Amino acid sequence: ETMRLLRNRYDFTDLNSDSIIDEFLHEYDTWIKSGTLNVFTGLEDFKYKVYSNGTTEAFDKFYMKNAKRRFRCFKGEYMYHKLAWRDKFVWEYLEDEKLHKADAVVISLPFADTGDKHNKYHDLMRECSALGVPVLVDCAYYGAYRHIHIDLAYPCITDVTFSLSKTFPVAYARIGMRYTKVDDDDTMFVYHKISYNNKIGALIGLEYFKNFTPDYIPNKYLDKQADFCNTLNIEPSKTVLFGIDYTDKFKHYNRGGTSNRLSFHKQYIKGLDIASSK
Repeated sequence: ETMRLLRNRYDFTDLNSDSIIDEFLHEYDTWIKSGTLNVFTGLEDFKYKVYSNGTTEAFDKFYMKNAKRRFRCFKGEYMYHKLAWRDKFVWEYLEDEKLHKADAVVISLPFADTGDKHNKYHDLMRECSALGVPVLVDCAYYGAYRHIHIDLAYPCITDVTFSLSKTFPVAYARIGMRYTKVDDDDTMFVYHKISYNNKIGALIGLEYFKNFTPDYIPNKYLDKQADFCNTLNIEPSKTVLFGIDYTDKFKHYNRGGTSNRLSFHKQYIKGLDIASSK
């Protein structure tokens, strides 16, 4: 269906156009700021936008820029970071050692393990700002949650990333964007300046911005999330994709934190209920 819409709107010979990425970045920024279920503070401080293949490309560039630092994250964070750091970089969980001025931090907002803001988020941002520790804030779940204050007004935050992969069934199209406060001419900026980006992903993203708001998924699946959580006797997360278990009932889903995250996204996509998916 997405490809049919694209064929109707675009001549794919126009992929050589230099305007597609600029249009995508403008519309993505407008789309993010059009949401009514959450509040942003400080996003306006990030003046520079570039296309990112999901959030992953932006993660890799953050690692490269901070390769001489020790990387830090909380337990339960998105597994990709641990996998990327395990052989090539020095890293440590934030719970296990004190923060140092030579560190670099990655944190998801909402936090990947709970779908809510991490309870140490503001303390960590204040400490990173005092020490001059660079921070990447991963907002990949934007468009799938409600009632979260996305507070980016901290001097330590250098990179903010967004992606459509968690919100819509377009993970393989690699559609994302990175915000920064400066143009440091890293390779993502180089790609942008020579228009060497994923333009098919950008075109797909533009169609989603046109047809769905950031509030669509949280509103559409709120009742379904509640049904799943009531059936399983777990707590609904602020991210509509998840339910959270605070007991040992679902400890096999533990990701390293103090609770257990259950994801419903496959059931949503397939239109299943809990009984039929067992």
